[in-house]
Amino acid sequence: MNLAELATHLSGSFTDPVIHRLAAVLRAWKADTSTAQDLRETVERYLGNKWIARDDEHRKAYDAWSSFRDSAIGGIRGMTINERLYWFGLVDRFDASAGPQKLIIYRKLHAEP
Repeated sequence: MNLAELATHLSGSFTDPVIHRLAAVLRAWKADTSTAQDLRETVERYLGNKWIARDDEHRKAYDAWSSFRDSAIGGIRGMTINERLYWFGLVDRFDASAGPQKLIIYRKLHAEP
């Protein structure tokens, strides 16, 4: 499950508003300049500091995040730029960008231009 699919899963499969806001955090990351490691830290802090009413929803949301985190962020160094773009849902943004904007995306994904 890539980042866009994870955000959709969190907003569509859970009732807790905190999890819905987490999905918004994931979507917002795609448009900013923070890195994949920054995303990891943000989400881990978010899940650790927000009150999710039901333990089962917290566990399922954390499991979904952990699966993405371990596959995408944990394996990022061994991926091509195209794989990174797919995992983080940045293909369209990358294709529409030029010059400095492309460099921002490379930086987000810990890649060399």
